[in-house]
Amino acid sequence: MSDQAPQPTIAYLAHGKVRLKAGAAAPRTIDSAYGNSIREKEVRAQQKHSWKAGGNGSPFSGPVLWGKAAMAQDVPLAVTSICGGRETGGLVYSLESGSLCALLETGQLGADERRLWNDNRTRIRHLAVSRPAGDLAFGVLHENGTANIGIKLNGESGVQELTEGDSFDTAPHWIPGEGRRIVFQSAGIGRNREGHFLALGPFCIQELNAAAGDLKTIVEERHFDFLAPQARADGTLFYIRRPYATQEKIHPLRMLKDIFLFPFRLLYAIFQFLNFFSTIFTGRKLTSADGSKAQQMHMRQMMIWGNLVQAQRPAKVEEEGMDLVPKSWELHQRSPNGETKVLTTGVLAYDIAADGTIVYTNGSALFLLHPDGRKERLLNEQMIEQVFFVPG
Repeated sequence: MSDQAPQPTIAYLAHGKVRLKAGAAAPRTIDSAYGNSIREKEVRAQQKHSWKAGGNGSPFSGPVLWGKAAMAQDVPLAVTSICGGRETGGLVYSLESGSLCALLETGQLGADERRLWNDNRTRIRHLAVSRPAGDLAFGVLHENGTANIGIKLNGESGVQELTEGDSFDTAPHWIPGEGRRIVFQSAGIGRNREGHFLALGPFCIQELNAAAGDLKTIVEERHFDFLAPQARADGTLFYIRRPYATQEKIHPLRMLKDIFLFPFRLLYAIFQFLNFFSTIFTGRKLTSADGSKAQQMHMRQMMIWGNLVQAQRPAKVEEEGMDLVPKSWELHQRSPNGETKVLTTGVLAYDIAADGTIVYTNGSALFLLHPDGRKERLLNEQMIEQVFFVPG
């Protein structure tokens, strides 16, 4: 008889869908009944009003102009964030469809689902749940480029924002123990004289006492970003550290190349400008070329932690489990006395179980890091953004 411990149940976010890996079973997708109902309502609405855009068979009707047969407009639907739920076998996730954002909770590994909250003005990212209290924390995105830490207390219907200012605050995590204390990542926003967004400053780690309103910086360094903090009750802190991406220096040869290509880039920019408005108002692009190349680019890049993440090297044949982020993205453990050690490298997202086991992803695979330092690959899958243990 084998004395090997059973594999945990892990949920991860990939391609805007919740994926579940329960023990040794193959991963599966958890569909949202609420999301499917939104899509069905939109399809029925399109069918009801389809005569308004029918075109009466004209050779210049919308679908023909774009080289496509008449069909219903796509209904965007994506899960934007996940975390382990408040009960055994539970998950909490945020879902967006058009202007709607909703918080949903599922139990029994996706067997049932209930809506916790929805709104047409608020965008939510990076959920975290406090299992003893049942409170939720998350990042709230605003149209001006800022983000605040928000919470939804158990039993209350509204969302409360705890931070403010011209900063990007997100990735909160509850600190176990008494009181409502949260660690999160925060970066200042650089703007020009007109107030337009220029860049994010280095991410630091801050601690917030939600009850008292006290805020303090825990980890900060000029040349590094500190991301996705998680804290233990004894003061041990985990986080991802990566080099801060400063603005590139101007290279003379590159400048000459840019000058030569300026007219072509200007024409391309004009085309993309018109293409943007065509997409917004008609739902169709100005080109009927297939999206295979665009899909390939999408598969190799995504926006994570405020930066564009892309595969580090081109490859004719995509390698299974290849790092989507470089080795300089390190998972650190910081003891209460300030001593720091690197646990592993090439980490895009992670979570920690009660026994100290860590699950993490490099964007293309899932790994377990056991307390004894043993590393185990669980699966390969493209474009993994977040990963969490499901409460057992």
